[in-house]
Amino acid sequence: MRPVSVLIVDDSITARSLMTVALRRDPLITVVGTAATAFEARDMIMALKPDVLTLDVEMPQMNGLEFLEKIMTLRPMPVVMVSSHTRRGADTAIRALEIGAVECYAKSVTRPGHSVYEDLPLVIHRAAKAHIRQTKKGEDVRDFSPIIRNSELHSPLIAIGSSTGGVEALSEVLRRFPVNCPPTVIAQHLPGAFSEGFAKRLDHLCAPKVRLAQHLAPVTQGEIVIAPGGERHMEVVRRSGEIFTRLVEREPVNGHRPSVDVLFDSVAKFCGNHAVGIILTGMGNDGAQGLLRMRRAGAYTIGQDESTCVVYGMPKAAYDIGAIDLQIPLKEITDSIFNKISKL
Repeated sequence: MRPVSVLIVDDSITARSLMTVALRRDPLITVVGTAATAFEARDMIMALKPDVLTLDVEMPQMNGLEFLEKIMTLRPMPVVMVSSHTRRGADTAIRALEIGAVECYAKSVTRPGHSVYEDLPLVIHRAAKAHIRQTKKGEDVRDFSPIIRNSELHSPLIAIGSSTGGVEALSEVLRRFPVNCPPTVIAQHLPGAFSEGFAKRLDHLCAPKVRLAQHLAPVTQGEIVIAPGGERHMEVVRRSGEIFTRLVEREPVNGHRPSVDVLFDSVAKFCGNHAVGIILTGMGNDGAQGLLRMRRAGAYTIGQDESTCVVYGMPKAAYDIGAIDLQIPLKEITDSIFNKISKL
């Protein structure tokens, strides 16, 4: 198996050194070079042709976001955004994921007993498996046109799970949701440092209200609720006919917290056939078994197809076990959701 070649781009010599040390501990990763600016990196990309690029968000001369837009337009490749643990850095990292970055990684966040950048190699390996598509000039996910206006909607629960590539995919799906959409819950694999910025970014993009889930808070029509990353799982429960989110402290499931399986299992239990489940791009199999339980409980289930996934892992796992009613390209998912809901 050929090692994954990585180019590190960061204006901090300390950060470049620490990332290099962390990545070289993995025999299946080769650091082929480091660059302090986007202009240095541009020439090194052409000369070294790395498999994966790590890119600092905040850099002089040309920031990471500007450079990423050029990369995704001219030479698409897997990019991991490395962000400082700040509000500005987190907001920019979320925008980068919409443009086409595969992952965002919180810089220098450590846990007791763990070394700096210890889990960065795992992120690099995930990124190396991503399918990257060229960004079209002028494409802007901020333009949305809700597909239903001034109409009565039934209110089944919409539940969505996603991982690698999910920020971009969710932006595509949700920006066309009507302001009076059915209650919607989402489990996206994302570090906790970026959860609030992600929710606020989607709230800016979408007609419905988007917010982070709160413990035992109701989910109502016209709301999209996102599971906070990192520390707790999100479930839904039904009480007196209303749907509430419940945040649960448990060990990771399928290596993730929040887990899509945990969310989908609760939807199957409390919503039955009054729900629509969607599984989007992502590595691994989280969500597959939960989506199968939703389908067996009578819910309608949709999976993103291979051609439009950044990583065709989670949807494939669900498709292979018979958890999906309909597998379609990303751009068709929103229409399919509301076509189905209109018939419920």
